Amino acid sequence: MTLNRKLRKWFLILASLIAIGIALVLLKDFIILPIAKPVQVQSPTIEYGIVTDSFSIVREEVKPGQNLVEIISEFNVDKEQSGKIAELSVGVFDLRKVRAGNEYIAMIENKGNKKLQYFIYEISDTNYIVYDFKDSLHVHFGTKEVKSRLRAASGTIQSSLWNTLEDAKADPNLAIALAQIYQWAIDFYAIQKGDEFKVIYEDLSVEGKSVGLGIIHAAWFKHAGKDYYAYRFEQGGVSEYFNQMGENLRREFLKAPLKFTRISSKFSNSRLHPVLRIRRPHHGVDYAAPSGTPVHAIGSGIVLKAAYSGGAGRIVTIKHNATYSTSYMHLSGFGSGVRTGSRVSQGQVIGYVGSSGLSTGPHLDFRFYRNGQPIDPLRVESPPAYPVSAQYKAEFDSISALYTKNFLLIKQE
Repeated sequence: MTLNRKLRKWFLILASLIAIGIALVLLKDFIILPIAKPVQVQSPTIEYGIVTDSFSIVREEVKPGQNLVEIISEFNVDKEQSGKIAELSVGVFDLRKVRAGNEYIAMIENKGNKKLQYFIYEISDTNYIVYDFKDSLHVHFGTKEVKSRLRAASGTIQSSLWNTLEDAKADPNLAIALAQIYQWAIDFYAIQKGDEFKVIYEDLSVEGKSVGLGIIHAAWFKHAGKDYYAYRFEQGGVSEYFNQMGENLRREFLKAPLKFTRISSKFSNSRLHPVLRIRRPHHGVDYAAPSGTPVHAIGSGIVLKAAYSGGAGRIVTIKHNATYSTSYMHLSGFGSGVRTGSRVSQGQVIGYVGSSGLSTGPHLDFRFYRNGQPIDPLRVESPPAYPVSAQYKAEFDSISALYTKNFLLIKQE
């Protein structure tokens, strides 16, 4: 072996050893060096669109007799800014509408002279007003995000729909909403013990707190052994409620002219008059209700009479069409704009329950006429409004079938 070949051999061996050594060092460093963890960045706390981490927060409720100007003035606010509060609130919030019990929040800087930076007054569960003191005083109106979630409620009537909903821990306002949906089909003053219901609706919440009732998507009511379905469906840009056959629940006449009261006397050809103490026909239905309860026109039409009329007291008579007319008696007063010759629409307030004329107490004597002859209001069958049109029928059938299946999954309370 020549000298050059020996040198080349030792050079290659030495180079290999150096390369292996470097590789081992790099591998050693790779194994023992700790892997860097990502830095945890804490999200800022935000309320009313304001980052609050650098502030001291004061939360209190408005006390009886307090006003916002005097409350804000307690937080180290100079007289010039205090004087501008009312001026800058004009057109944004009426300071006269401040209510005792509503919450206010003061955000105060942590260092320096502890100056008030923001003052927020909660007008309602969803609305608030912000007074920004950071630079020059600025006032603006704000709205919280309202979230909607689908909920279901069910129950069997024991005393009233309202109480049953409360017992089921559902929004009692569902009682009012259901009464409006079914006002053409079910007389809610005649609800019986044992009647049942199921309803699928939207519950509105702000920051996890329920603040109101959203859309009712579907309902089922079993009254006097009969099933009443209601499915919300939109056609032609208008949303209405239809039964399982696609018939509109809205009808030409409402089922009753008042909301949430009771029937004290029914249609009769021989009733003992409570004042005159003689038997004579009572061709109407008496609804007992507190004085001042709004009375609604059961259908659109022209007012034939709005005046005081002897034993009937204050009375409104409406001609709905060539066949039907209705009368509302013993009113304490008339609705706005209601006078002889005026036109009224279905559901419009035409008067208020009273005790005028021959009456022993506040009630409405409601009468229904067909071709001038009195008929029992509780037996009137009103024709429905427009049904689901043929072009939308397949879509409606699919939606109603889905909700009907969902009703089967709702456990009856």
